[in-house]
Amino acid sequence: VFSRNGEQLSIICEDNKYDFGLQEIRNMKEIRIIKPGDEILVECNIRTLDRSGITFVSCFFFCLSLLKTF
Repeated sequence: VFSRNGEQLSIICEDNKYDFGLQEIRNMKEIRIIKPGDEILVECNIRTLDRSGITFVSCFFFCLSLLKTF
């Protein structure tokens, strides 16, 4: 999520069907101008509804997001 002055401007990228075995770069659909003070929120979720027991999250669960600027 891309925000400026507390107002959400847009969702930069969203991947609801992430596959750990298929990691690829997602290009933005349009160029964004990021100014000092802007905020970028990265949110990661792990789905465990299909599990009957406790799920322990460790260093093997990670969320990685890279932002390339120029």
